[in-house]
Amino acid sequence: MTRLFPACLATFALAAMTLSAAAEMSDDIVSLEVLPGWQTDAGTRMVGLQLTLLPGWKTYWRAPGDGGIPPQVTWGGSHNIETARFHWPVPDVFEVGGMRSIGYNDKVVIPIELSTASPDAPSRMSGALDIGVCMDICVPVELSFDLTLEGAGSRDAAIVAALVDRPMTEAEAGVSGVTCQLSPTENGLHIVATITMPQAGANEVVVIETNDPRVWVSEPVAFRAGGTLTAEAEMIHLEGGPFAVDRSALRFTVLGSAQAVDVMGCTG
Repeated sequence: MTRLFPACLATFALAAMTLSAAAEMSDDIVSLEVLPGWQTDAGTRMVGLQLTLLPGWKTYWRAPGDGGIPPQVTWGGSHNIETARFHWPVPDVFEVGGMRSIGYNDKVVIPIELSTASPDAPSRMSGALDIGVCMDICVPVELSFDLTLEGAGSRDAAIVAALVDRPMTEAEAGVSGVTCQLSPTENGLHIVATITMPQAGANEVVVIETNDPRVWVSEPVAFRAGGTLTAEAEMIHLEGGPFAVDRSALRFTVLGSAQAVDVMGCTG
């Protein structure tokens, strides 16, 4: 039986309209402003991508769920930028048509910490942000940016607020252990992750990510028993065939009504 992965489903949904019609519509749905930010004490540059959406529309987090479209950034045209570290604010969980997606609505600022080869020299931040925006339909959007960053800049309240709106660390949330059981299946691997931690609030959702973008992870089924949260999911390599998983690189995000928690790695 042929399996349709989320990326394929998103493609079919977007194919319902022409690219020109989608582009015309997207101009009214979402806008992008680059916040130039400031130079940090570590010598990096903290900037922000501010997305403003029309009421009722949403866009997606780095791991968007089966009902979402992952954002992608290209940096063509940039100069004096070596690495870009994204600091994602805590997202919301949406349930539409029986499918779960994870993302943002209204307005969101995504802080990006840039490292440069020459911190005292100007940098050019140029490229494009490719996202999906959805309401009753999904529309692909390419938002270009081109900005010269120079000088010390100044702390931006919107970027600072987005940095504060982050998941708690394991230590802050009282996580005392994470174990993983991996077992082979016909198509890939089955994972059972057990996280020992206090409850993050009602309706806890767990997101599991690997460090390999070619590995698809299904929407986990999560359940709690006292101080233990268990999540089960399927992993399938998009190119087929067997594959290995680095347990230390697995990332678990717990999204609850009271707080979010970011957990890195697990033991056997």
